[in-house]
Amino acid sequence: MKTNYRNVTLLGGYFKEKELLNRSVTLAAVYDRFSESGRIRAFSCDWKEGMPDRPHFFWDSDVAKWMEGAAYVLSRENNTDLQNKVEHLIDEIERNQGEDGYFNIYFTVCEPDKRFTNRDWHELYCAGHLMEAAVAYYEATGRDRFLRIMEKYADYIEKVFMIDKSAPYETPGHEEIELALYRMYTCTGKDKYLRMMAHFLERRGQSDNHEAQIFGAARYAQSHLPIRQQKEAFGHSVRAMYLYAGMTDLAVAKKDDELLDACRALFEDVTKKKMYITGGIGSTCMGEAFTAAYDLPNNTAYTETCASIGMMFFANRLFKADPMRDSRYADAVELEFFNGAMSGLSLDGECFFYENPLEIYLDERRRIISTHDHERFPITQRPKMFGCSCCPPNIVRLLASLGEYIYAYDEERDTVFINQFAESVYDDGERRVKVSTVYPEDGVIRIESDTPFAVRMPGWCKSFGADKPYRAENGYAYFEKGTVTVTLDMTPYLVNASLGVVRNIGKAALRRGPIVYCAEGVDNPALFTRYFDKTAARNAVVSKDERLGICLSVKGYRRLENVKGGLYAPLDEAFEDCEIKLIPYASFANRGESDMAVYLFYR
Repeated sequence: MKTNYRNVTLLGGYFKEKELLNRSVTLAAVYDRFSESGRIRAFSCDWKEGMPDRPHFFWDSDVAKWMEGAAYVLSRENNTDLQNKVEHLIDEIERNQGEDGYFNIYFTVCEPDKRFTNRDWHELYCAGHLMEAAVAYYEATGRDRFLRIMEKYADYIEKVFMIDKSAPYETPGHEEIELALYRMYTCTGKDKYLRMMAHFLERRGQSDNHEAQIFGAARYAQSHLPIRQQKEAFGHSVRAMYLYAGMTDLAVAKKDDELLDACRALFEDVTKKKMYITGGIGSTCMGEAFTAAYDLPNNTAYTETCASIGMMFFANRLFKADPMRDSRYADAVELEFFNGAMSGLSLDGECFFYENPLEIYLDERRRIISTHDHERFPITQRPKMFGCSCCPPNIVRLLASLGEYIYAYDEERDTVFINQFAESVYDDGERRVKVSTVYPEDGVIRIESDTPFAVRMPGWCKSFGADKPYRAENGYAYFEKGTVTVTLDMTPYLVNASLGVVRNIGKAALRRGPIVYCAEGVDNPALFTRYFDKTAARNAVVSKDERLGICLSVKGYRRLENVKGGLYAPLDEAFEDCEIKLIPYASFANRGESDMAVYLFYR
């Protein structure tokens, strides 16, 4: 199964809008913030005590992700200024790389005696992101200098961790280098990188691996069991997604069915017990981690943007790895893209959320009036940058490579799979598929293909129609080559959570197609007194706001106050009809501070 973003050209619609926003605004905005914060300057490796902008040990990775995103953009367009920025960074990396191949800003200028001494200090994580950037840049431009620099670094890492075994730990605290080494392997064809990748994965959680555990908890960094025995998702949610994505890559490379079964089990555990309706994962700020099954609080949801992007990495790999070609994996990619990932980016492309709550009640945040104490809640407005600014460049590299998720070619079936519905062309030199659609504005998708193709039948879609015969299998409609028009039922509907999610009992959320909706107080005063009419969702009025996207208006009820002059009175519920206006969840918090809710009561 092959995917390649360079074979896909976006022509219009939501995907194209986000690609253009990234290219014209976000890419430069992230670079500018990294310049202002000292991250770009830090690559000169001349910082001294007493100087401003002391480097942090994860700064390399922030900039490396930006470089990777820039490489994807450069594969599409000639941009001398952008290429010069990347080349300058490569110059600095080359100039400051140790004779032994080592490169890390912090451990070169701040604590050189602490190199590879602490498992959670992100050296292997930073190395991995630099390697991914080097591969992307080579594939985009044909320039191999950066790749050769990273090969030298990989040689040193192999020496430290596999030959000399001189580090006091065996596996990275934050997974990522596993994904990078697999890309180095597929790019160069050198088996050494596959062996290194396998080493870091296979040594995790082994009984004779006595490395120190982060926070004293093996589950936090997924080190509690060997990888084939891991069937439940634990720990830091981004680290987990990167690990599971790496496990899937290794399962493919080694044709390891046992490992692939573990990956499937982990996907099931996350999507059926630990995922928000928006695709958000990682419920708590404590360790940015998974919590117990069904523990999905709305107002304190952590749901890091990077975790949603990580789930896209994992699910897309599972689709390619699973010979059954199950549509659930592409469903998960779609859910994350339209909701959990894109809520991390402001509509103007310059500001970002790290956390993505499902409810904001402003008065709740102001209730402590007798002391100077503060309760912790996710912030209500997107800033332009964070001290830990991993999410902005992750969005940059995602939006610059969207074609990776839209199509895939299955050589055994000689079939092009259409996984995401974007106005676009797939052309690999031998096959060509064109998709015309305004999705998700409506569900009409026209496909012209000179090769057999398969169209995802979304799990949320209650009625799938086509004007040509097809064979349905595992959530895909298989067609012969030709022209087909597919129609997806986009009727809005209410969704309730399992009773295990006790905070949502008696509540529902509204969904239309791939989009999960929320209501904001700016449109709905006294928001939390509003109830959905449980029979009215299918009759929602659909409208397009040029800024917010596809919006809905549904019939609802507003509960009236029956307590006069006090706090309590005998139960006497009274309601009046009202309208509830809803916007795509990913568009919330773009009009100033406001109450917000994904789930509302219904009657």
